[in-house]
Amino acid sequence: MSQQAIATGSLSSLGAPGGPKKMFGVDSRFVPPVFITLILLVGQLSFGMLESYKKTLLAIATAILAELVLGRIFVGKWPVLASAYISGISVGILVRSPAFWPYILCALLAIMSKYVLRFNGRHLWNPSNFGISALLFLAGDTVASLSIQWGNFFLPMVVIWALGSIIVWRVKRFHITATYVVSFFVFAFIRAWMTGNPWQAEVAPITGPEYQLYIFFMITDPKTTVRTVRGQCLVAFSVALVEMVLRLHQVVYAPFYALFLVGPTALLLDMWLQSRRRKLAVAVA
Repeated sequence: MSQQAIATGSLSSLGAPGGPKKMFGVDSRFVPPVFITLILLVGQLSFGMLESYKKTLLAIATAILAELVLGRIFVGKWPVLASAYISGISVGILVRSPAFWPYILCALLAIMSKYVLRFNGRHLWNPSNFGISALLFLAGDTVASLSIQWGNFFLPMVVIWALGSIIVWRVKRFHITATYVVSFFVFAFIRAWMTGNPWQAEVAPITGPEYQLYIFFMITDPKTTVRTVRGQCLVAFSVALVEMVLRLHQVVYAPFYALFLVGPTALLLDMWLQSRRRKLAVAVA
C-alpha cells in the first residue's frame, strides 16, 4: 500500500491509478467534501440539525490537525486533508453533547484509528464509524447521536440521494449503497411483521440525514471494504442483517455498531483468503 493510501481513508481517496479522476470538472478527491458540506447545509437550513457551529468547526479543526501531525509522523509527508475534513464534519453532524470535549475526542479517535489500528498495511475501521461508535459506547451518558428525519420535507432528501447516487456510481461504489438500502427496506418490513410496529416507523430512520452520511461515506469507504463486488454486496447485506438484530434488541445506535462489528471482520477474512490464495498459487507454481 502506498504512503498516500495510508494517509487517506474514505471516498475522497478514489481516483484513477497514477492520479485522481475528474468529476464534474473537479478533482474527484474533493467532490465528497463538497457533497458532505451540502448535506450539512441542507440539514441545517431545513431543521437546524447541528448542535452548534462552534462544535462542528472544533471537530473539523481537530481532525485536520490530527491528520497533519500523524501523517507527518507515520508517513513522513503532508497528507491530503479531504478525508480528515469528511471525518471532522461527520463528527460535527452526528455527535450530540452539551460539552465540547466529545467533539475533540471523537475526531481524535477517528483519525488515530487510521494510523494505529492497522493490519497488513490497512486500517480496519472507517474512521468516522470507529470514532462515533467508540464514543457512543464509552460515554453514552454524555454523548448521543443525531436522530432526525426529513419529515414532510421530501425535496431535500431527493436532492441528497440523487447527488449521492451519482457520486458513488461514478466511483463504482453504487452497488454497495444499493445493496444496503434494499436490504434495509426488506429487514424493516420483517421487523414490522415481527414486532407489530407500523412499517412506516421501521422505514423512517433511513430518511434521516445521518443515514445519508452512513450509506454514501461509511459503508462505501474503499480503504475498509473487501475487494470483490460480490463480497462488497455480501458485506452490505450482512451489515443490514446485524443492524436488524440489534434493532430487535433495542440497541439505539444499531447501524453504527453493525458496521463496527461486520466491516473489520469481513476485511480480515478477505485478507486471510487473499493470503491463502497467494500461498496456494506459489505452491502450485
